[in-house]
Amino acid sequence: MRTMFRTRVEGVDNIPGSGPVILAGNHLTFIDSMILPLVCDRTVHFIGKDEYVTGKGIKGRLMAWFFTGSGMIPVDRDGANGGVAALMTGRRILEEGKIFGIYPEGTRSPDGRLYRGRTGIARLTLMTGAPVVPFAMIGTDKLQPGGAGMPRPGRVTVRFGEPMEFSRYEGMDRDRYVLRAVTDSVMAEVMRLSGQEYVDMYATKAKAA
Repeated sequence: MRTMFRTRVEGVDNIPGSGPVILAGNHLTFIDSMILPLVCDRTVHFIGKDEYVTGKGIKGRLMAWFFTGSGMIPVDRDGANGGVAALMTGRRILEEGKIFGIYPEGTRSPDGRLYRGRTGIARLTLMTGAPVVPFAMIGTDKLQPGGAGMPRPGRVTVRFGEPMEFSRYEGMDRDRYVLRAVTDSVMAEVMRLSGQEYVDMYATKAKAA
């Protein structure tokens, strides 16, 4: 995997060496979740579709082996309580002092631009006190256009920003204005790191248009 994706990593020292941490970044294509665990010294736990570990045949077994080994926790996100289950899983991981990776956009970008973040990221940092380390995936969409098929070899960059903390909003995890402000702050930093054009609408809405 490392030889296939020639990865330049910037700012990885910004990730604290211990304690709970939220890694929040942009999501361009499927292989983002394969590259992120490879560039971090600590295990990155993240939510993934349960279909990633239930596939059949050799391909299905290889995917299950890789994702479970790299820290993915399967969740049925399409179910009625999928969002709540994902949030509670993230909270548990952070309360155990681990790293939780999240894509605030909630889905892959349909066109390479950065879309509005969902407020689950804000709820997690305010509920747990975990700092947020923003990151940017750069170039992964060129290796796997459309997120389908086998990725081709090439160069990518993973850029980490400085930790962000929101202790000034402690106890305000039910205030929707605070949740939006925190989320927008994180997304602004992701935009700065990635250089992407920002679109103030949800990616799911853009995909449905």
